[in-house]
Amino acid sequence: MIKNLISVASGLSRTANVIAIGANMIGTLVVLALVAVVNFDVVARGFFNAPFAGAIEVVQFSMVLIVFLQLPDVVRVNRLTRSDGFLAVLGGRHPRLARIIGVFVDSVAALFLGVIAYAIWPEFTDMFETKDYFGIPGVFTAPWWPIKLTIFLSATLCTLLFVIKVILPNEKIVGGNQTRTKGDPT
Repeated sequence: MIKNLISVASGLSRTANVIAIGANMIGTLVVLALVAVVNFDVVARGFFNAPFAGAIEVVQFSMVLIVFLQLPDVVRVNRLTRSDGFLAVLGGRHPRLARIIGVFVDSVAALFLGVIAYAIWPEFTDMFETKDYFGIPGVFTAPWWPIKLTIFLSATLCTLLFVIKVILPNEKIVGGNQTRTKGDPT
């Protein structure tokens, strides 16, 4: 039973990692598109006195996309902003206790991101059905639902990644590939 759970978790981990890397790549492309939009707006404003209508809305839209598209990969490689100095020091002297605390932190993170996914789903379905939008009508408008869907999918994937970290606490990411390490507290 335990071996089956670990086998399923390992398979899910590989799939989730590939999806997280893909989402990160898409987020990077959104960053590049944002740079192009801002540069176009600056040039159009400066040389032609005709700013890009909707530049502010595109920047707002893009910022949310960038954060939530890149968040799962940040979780995957353990680069989420946190203070783990305590765990590093504790892991040198008490690796088992550090591992237990790390599993607890990952469990709490999974719970919070699961709550975010649960809370955003009704907003997504509402925005998708009502075709609600943001922006200035006649100038630039965009639908809200892609943002809500991105937040939902990102929070769901992050929840899955944290649950996998709880189930497989000794699995580490090295160079984009997973390897098993024994006795490593973090």
